[in-house]
Amino acid sequence: MRRRLLLAGVTALAARPALAQAPRILPRAALGAEAGRPVSFLAREVGGPGAWMLVDSALDALHTPWSSFKVPNLLIALESGIAADLAAARRWDPARRPAAPHWPAIWRQDQTLGEAFRNSTVWYFQDLARQVGTARYRATLARWGYGNATVSQGSDRFWLDGTLRISVREQVAFLAALLESRLGVAPASLAALEAASLAGAAPGLTLHGKTGAGPRRPGPGAEGWYVGFLRRDAAPPVAFALHTYAPDFAALRDFRRDAALRLLAAAGLLPAGFPQS
Repeated sequence: MRRRLLLAGVTALAARPALAQAPRILPRAALGAEAGRPVSFLAREVGGPGAWMLVDSALDALHTPWSSFKVPNLLIALESGIAADLAAARRWDPARRPAAPHWPAIWRQDQTLGEAFRNSTVWYFQDLARQVGTARYRATLARWGYGNATVSQGSDRFWLDGTLRISVREQVAFLAALLESRLGVAPASLAALEAASLAGAAPGLTLHGKTGAGPRRPGPGAEGWYVGFLRRDAAPPVAFALHTYAPDFAALRDFRRDAALRLLAAAGLLPAGFPQS
């Protein structure tokens, strides 16, 4: 048992390489009129020396991942065979998964895996979690070095209720390890993730990202994520993560992605006027 735990720890550490060099510091002025917002941001060139950090970022503070966890969750569903591909469909059962008042209309219907990822449909991934099971989650997240890798027994909400927690630095390390093929993920599963997460394109590059948001705990307000990566034709990919707080969800909704794009542009990683979708 002790040997297994030791090996798991070594594997997790392998998924969290130190930055190749001290990151270049990005000024808060890059956020424009929103420079005063509490934002933490890190980007790292995968397999290259580049790294960029927003000044005064709390890179090691742990947060609930919310729907940014759909990145590993989608991969686990595919790698386990629970979902064959992005077209894997599930029926919404309103008796078992009753709609909450805040649910958007798009959640209140049947979904495919690809649609559920793009729509951030919570019930779909909760249903998946019941099939994946606690033991598989614990083993996989520990092997991948994903945050604290903590999963409550039998829970289908552990990425929403504060049990599972992850930092900005750990989000970037996980994505970098994934893109470097160090997690043992099949190429077809990574290709499916790239298709589901495509969020913008320009000549020679594509943006892949996933949002996440929920109530701030403790305290009032909300917290949110935008995590993802850039694929570049003529340079290594770049993994990035942004975390922020706001008074409410409305103040988060567009800001997360917009702020990440501003910072990626300030780092010279996106062209001016990069398309929004």
